[in-house]
Amino acid sequence: MQTSYGQHHWTPPKGHVDPGESDMETALRETQEEAGFVSSDLRIFENAKHEMTYQVNGVPKIVIYWLAELINSDKSVKLSNEHQAFEWLSLREACDLAKYAEMQRALNEFDKYISQNLASLYISKFPNAFDGNKPLTLLFKRIAKKILAIASV
Repeated sequence: MQTSYGQHHWTPPKGHVDPGESDMETALRETQEEAGFVSSDLRIFENAKHEMTYQVNGVPKIVIYWLAELINSDKSVKLSNEHQAFEWLSLREACDLAKYAEMQRALNEFDKYISQNLASLYISKFPNAFDGNKPLTLLFKRIAKKILAIASV
């Protein structure tokens, strides 16, 4: 999703933790607020997460991203006013748009998780869709169509 503020960088849904919220509750709330997806729309892979730490105006930020699959690939994105555009992209395209190296690392880690942990599941569910000559991410994109990361800050 492309932000509608600042330098208009691309980022998955994320936001600050409200008092009493867990990191996962924050990620789900922010995903609903920013993209319109509720928890029942998603299959979250809680053991596929990436934590990053960086500074914003001298203040340390910790962001935790989880890999999630949009269960209903026909569900539309409903952008909040915080974002101006969205795209469903291949790994390479997403890494090209990601401004920060740490986000590129997160995307590559999630791709590796998909390859190592989810490939056999989707190949067995959709054997006729698999073409052994194509990268797994293309297979996964074609079948599941919509993979996203959700995060809390």
